[in-house]
Amino acid sequence: MALSQPVFKKKSTIPSVEWSLLAIVLASCSAGAQTATPVPVDASLKPVTVNERNAAPQADVAGFSDSPLARSPFAATLIDARTIEDAGARRLSDLYRLDASVSDAYNAVGYWDFATIRGFVVDQTYNFRRDGLPISAETSLPLENKERVEFLKGTSGIQAGTSAPGGLVNYVVKRPTEKNLRTLRLETTDRGGLLAHMDLGGRFGENRRFGYRLNVAAEDIHSPVPAADGSRRLLALAMDWRVSPDTLIEGEIESSRRRQPSVPGLSLLGNTLPPASPFININSQPWSQANVFDNLSGSVGIQQAINSQWRWQGQIGTQRLKTDDKLAYPFGCYDAGADTYYSDRYCPNGDLDLYDYRSNNESRRTHTALLKATGQVETGPLKHNLSFGVQATRFKERGEPQADNNWAVGTGNIFTLLPLPQDPTFGDPYTNRTERSTEFFVFDAVQWSPALQTWLGVRHTRLHRESIRTDGSRATDYERNMTTPWLAATWQVDPQKMAYASYGEGVESEVAPGRSRYTNAGQPLPALKSRQKEIGLKSNSQALNWNVTWFDITRPLWGDAGNCDLTGTCTRQLDGEARHQGLELGASTTTGPWTLNASATWLKAERQNAVIDPALNGKRPTNVPEWILRASAEYRVASVPGLSLQAGLSHEGSRTVVPDESITLPAWTRLDAGVRYETRLLGRRTTWSLSVDNLANRRYFQESPYQFGHIYLFPAAPRSVRLAMQAAF
Repeated sequence: MALSQPVFKKKSTIPSVEWSLLAIVLASCSAGAQTATPVPVDASLKPVTVNERNAAPQADVAGFSDSPLARSPFAATLIDARTIEDAGARRLSDLYRLDASVSDAYNAVGYWDFATIRGFVVDQTYNFRRDGLPISAETSLPLENKERVEFLKGTSGIQAGTSAPGGLVNYVVKRPTEKNLRTLRLETTDRGGLLAHMDLGGRFGENRRFGYRLNVAAEDIHSPVPAADGSRRLLALAMDWRVSPDTLIEGEIESSRRRQPSVPGLSLLGNTLPPASPFININSQPWSQANVFDNLSGSVGIQQAINSQWRWQGQIGTQRLKTDDKLAYPFGCYDAGADTYYSDRYCPNGDLDLYDYRSNNESRRTHTALLKATGQVETGPLKHNLSFGVQATRFKERGEPQADNNWAVGTGNIFTLLPLPQDPTFGDPYTNRTERSTEFFVFDAVQWSPALQTWLGVRHTRLHRESIRTDGSRATDYERNMTTPWLAATWQVDPQKMAYASYGEGVESEVAPGRSRYTNAGQPLPALKSRQKEIGLKSNSQALNWNVTWFDITRPLWGDAGNCDLTGTCTRQLDGEARHQGLELGASTTTGPWTLNASATWLKAERQNAVIDPALNGKRPTNVPEWILRASAEYRVASVPGLSLQAGLSHEGSRTVVPDESITLPAWTRLDAGVRYETRLLGRRTTWSLSVDNLANRRYFQESPYQFGHIYLFPAAPRSVRLAMQAAF
């Protein structure tokens, strides 16, 4: 759906979803026949609190080894596999309702996921990780083979080198289990959608040295939006080899495909909001085609103990994406009666200019190698937990000429959606990119006393980027060296409470576009350094876990100064900054039959020191609510063992639609509900669940991103019902 980010299409050689579903069921039956007695579900599937207050969980994405979140000087959220299943999550954006610091940012049906963390849209190329290694998120990433998803909040220069502020997203792959794991999950929806997911794990061989984890999933997607049904498949295998007590070798690979038409957002009708209907699909022309996302990812790693204090690890990861991006997309409108062109919205009567966008065979490849050593050193009374290493990454993006800038195929209307002629003229060049980076990093956590600890980290990045269009024009080529520090101090107030303060930097690198309109076309621009201060207090106990975090992030911004319509009339330059200050609150408790979780974020976000358009100073960015609240509750019914009732609440405050704040979206609240029943069926542990999302079937706009030069409004999904059965065999 992104006008500048295409995707490619290839005839599928994978069997239909119906055959895939049948294959999963047959395979599970076959595997069950080989097991003489039923085995319990592995402990790795037990629920973990969806926040950072649990003492045991660790955030791999943070880069600090052996440091539980409850004693770490940063804010993060971990969402485990059990919670992902309970939420019925199919994509990353389905998890945002579990964390008040995360919200939507152009999340369309049938497209890849965008995330806003602390009010900043994180970058699809630089802010996503898979087992800690960089990946591109410009694809559909499956969740069935993920042990957890981690959201690291704040500037990430120490973890990522070059990246946008806000935070990182890390997908942690499921690994072999100690006990035999055999589960089959079947789901259906009120609209006829079907999902089958099989998860197998265990160990074998002499002394059980070899481990495996196999995940197979297939889904027939029935969307509530007309003409937006699709399908997806996943095959993922992870294995390990315990060579010796000191050596572990791991490897994993996943292959996935998603095929589904995308649904473009609605927009303003002049200066008014349209109906918040989730059933309008402008991409429903007779010639509309599905997006196709092919993903092949994998990694190989070794962990080696040097002695009782030191160990090293090596890891190689690769990701190969192939995409077809097809969309009948609306963009602006010419009102002939008023002789007015609306460049970023629709006409007051619902008319819109419709374009035929097609981009085939987009290819994105990411290859990363990591070498790291971790250990402990004592210097007098001080204890150092050290970690240092080097990481090399190569990213290549290739494509073919697109059907993009063709003149509109005609004028449509959101209320009638009449058929229009197609125009698949592939005349717009694609921009090929190549990027290489080498990053050197070191961390040192110093224990000064039982209560006081300081943390210091620094990452030095050597970056080389080049780009050129497929017609040979607009070539850019530049190199840059960047250093991003991070430091923090923690104070253990008592065995349960810890206070911390931190300062960190992040860096973004940009080059002026190579278009002739720019006076500095193709020239590297000064690196943009974001800065963050953060203060937090965490408490972790058996009765109640809670946290309070205050943050202050400043991010420099670029802007285009000048007329920008003619050759040599535009200059890309610094244009002030965005400052986001906020307060994050979180709490969780288990008391008797109740389990309660809640988080809230208050965010003051505004433009500062803008010179191109000073009227924006003091204004709130578009699509950033001031308040977000998430809450969930589970009640275990004592009179019916195994039965529990669940409820979830999401509230987001009003947000601006246009930069001058003249139009806003109302605040919204969504309520979800469910019931879960654990029992034994034919001697097998079986779980049944019934969930209802958007219980009140409310109609509202969930987000209002101002992206690609256009205002978009995405309606919330209507009420949906999901029935699931998961059995161990």
